Amino acid sequence: MTPKIGVAPVRRGEIVRATIRCLAHEGYSGLTMKKVAREAGVSQGILHYYFKDKRAILIAALGQVMSDLNRRVIAAARGVREPRARLRSLISACLDVAATNREFWVVLVEFWGEMMHDGELAAINAGLYDRLRRVIGDIVTAGTKAGIFRRVNPLQAGAIILALVDGISLQLTFEPNAFTLSKANRFCEDAVLRYLGRER
Repeated sequence: MTPKIGVAPVRRGEIVRATIRCLAHEGYSGLTMKKVAREAGVSQGILHYYFKDKRAILIAALGQVMSDLNRRVIAAARGVREPRARLRSLISACLDVAATNREFWVVLVEFWGEMMHDGELAAINAGLYDRLRRVIGDIVTAGTKAGIFRRVNPLQAGAIILALVDGISLQLTFEPNAFTLSKANRFCEDAVLRYLGRER
């Protein structure tokens, strides 16, 4: 049976959210279409109407958590124009995800595991990280033009800053008691601003 017009986006979203919960509890290896259907409260027939297989659901789950992160970053940076403050807001929003939404990193790590053996998934990941490097690079470029940051390759700076934030975020996810969120923010901010500082 074909879902009613207007119902489809909501139903699809419910299935993706159910997939994220299943991934958080059992990982990709334990994920089955039957489990997702049960978690979402739909039949397997409805599930297959939206998604061909569990690989397709994994891609949708990644898209959902990345969209959620993007909304957080945009909200945190709303009205913030000064480049250092924009970087701080981006760092804070990203680290907050690790502290308050562990499912984000669970989905991402599960995706990375599959990506290592799947060229199409690797291409999706490459596209995501290229976009993130460019977003950060644009902030760095604005700071350089304003005379706040030293002159650096913006994409390389984006890669370095992203690696730092990802690394601290993973530690917050794996070992939440290793340090507080406020300390994590200070680690990243200090390292980034030292790296970009004009005195270097």
